[in-house]
Order: sequence, then structure tokens, then C-alpha cells
Amino acid sequence: MRRVLITGAGGFIGRHLAPVLETAGWVVKGIGHREIGDLESDIDWRPFLRGMDAVVHLAAKVHNMDEKAVDAKLFNSYFQSNCSATGKLAHQAESMGVRKFIFVSTIKVHGENTNVPITYNTNLNPTDPYSQSKAAAEKLLLREINTMSTTIIRPPLVYGPFVKGNFLKLLRIVDSGLPLPLAKIKNTRNLIYVGNLADAIRASLNSPPGIYLPCDKETFSTETLIRKLAKALNRPARLFKVPLVLLKIGGHMTGKSKIIQRLVASLIVDGKIPGWEPPYNSEEGIAETVAWWQKIKESKDP
Repeated sequence: MRRVLITGAGGFIGRHLAPVLETAGWVVKGIGHREIGDLESDIDWRPFLRGMDAVVHLAAKVHNMDEKAVDAKLFNSYFQSNCSATGKLAHQAESMGVRKFIFVSTIKVHGENTNVPITYNTNLNPTDPYSQSKAAAEKLLLREINTMSTTIIRPPLVYGPFVKGNFLKLLRIVDSGLPLPLAKIKNTRNLIYVGNLADAIRASLNSPPGIYLPCDKETFSTETLIRKLAKALNRPARLFKVPLVLLKIGGHMTGKSKIIQRLVASLIVDGKIPGWEPPYNSEEGIAETVAWWQKIKESKDP
């Protein structure tokens, strides 16, 4: 029986990944904050690594869009959590004979936008402490881990049941019926449904080591994504047109420049993992996400 350790097993991706790996024949051990505490602490990973054939490292200090400013303390917190802890885990795993190590990084190591497909060897351009700490962890793994087969996965925006962050904010806005000034935005973005990401990680455990950028087959403009969400929610897509330059000026004046940039920019990845195809299409992924959201709302009704 093949045994795999998942860190961050109770998080958004982890709770989807565990059943996928169990179905594929892996014996899964999941750990999270309750078992390991704060990632900034000096964690001894060895008790959890005994007998493991593989590790999928999901645990991380995640990007917070509400952070107004970055000081030295916050910067160090990201690096301790996402780089130093990853390095110690990988070194201890290698010393204990673990054969495969999967590090789930982020597409943000390449920056916030591009008009050409990003591949594994596209130059890195991290622009915030979160992506910089992930990029530093990647470099550490590639530089220092020699005998353990190591794979880095850089997913784009992930969506699905239990999603948080920007996708959940967009879902709430579309469901509320608020009008959005995003008609005719001519961008192109790749996303990945969490079920597809879980399956990509499964495939990566059996694939040659490398740097992979999985995604859904379909690409979207922001306008198309909003219309698809509205249709699944049985809501009207209330979109109106505002010139792009005015959107950017408005974002600057309101302190929302980064949010506007993400909504209007393009970001495309190559989606390649040897022998892998995403098992779900985007319609299925959006339907599952909306069904989860509607259950959440029903549970809060008096």
C-alpha cells in the first residue's frame, strides 16, 4: 500500500484531495494546524513522515487581499511559513526515504498578468510577500533536494466548494444582483476547478518530476465568467460598460487597484502534465460551486 502525507489536509484543496487519493489506492494521512501548530514555529515533521512514500505539501500562509501594508514582521511571517517550513519538511522527508514530494505553489510566482501562455520555464516575477515566499521555496527545493523526486505545481485561481478569497467575493456579488462595470472586458484567463486540481496532484504523484501548471480546458473573459455564474445562480448578469481607463482610475482612487487589475488582466497557462486531462469541465465545476454556495445560504436562513 502506498502511503501519502497531506499537509493542510483540512483546507480548501486538502479536503478535496484526500478522497481522490484514497480512491486511487493511497493510504492518506492528513495533518493541519491542530497537529503541527503555527507554520512559523520550529516544526519537527519526522513523527508524521515515518512510513510515508510521498508528501503533498499544501499547508501555507495564504495571501490576504485585505493587507494594507507590508512591514518587516509580516514579510518575515510569509517567508518563515512558506519557505523555511517547506525547506525543513522537504529535508526531513528526503532524509527519511520519502520518494515523492509535491509542493503546491501558485501561478502568482509569475506575476499578476500575461498575454502569452505561461510555461514551467517562464521567468518568475513575484510581486507580493506571498508569491515571493512561494518562489523562494521553489528555488530552495530545486537547489537543495537531490535524491527525492520533487514536483512543483503552480495552479491559477482555484474555485469549487469551500472556496474563499476573490472567487467567493465575486460569487456573492453576482448572487446579490449588484451591477458590475465589466461588460466587454477583453481579457482571457485560465482557472482550475478544485476537483481538477486534486486529480492533477494525483497524476503528478505518478508523473516524472517537474514544474506543472494545470488548468481547466476552457478559458474565460471576466465577463463570460460572470455570465456563467449568473446563469448557474438563476440570476440576471447585471453588467454595464465602463472604459478600461476609467476602471483603473476608479481603482486607484478607491484603493482597489489590485482588485481591478485582477478582474481585467489576462493570465494563461499551458495546463500540461504528462498523460493528464482534466476530468471535469468548467460547467460542472461552476455548478458544483454554486450548489455548495446555495446550501451555505440555506443553512443561514432562519
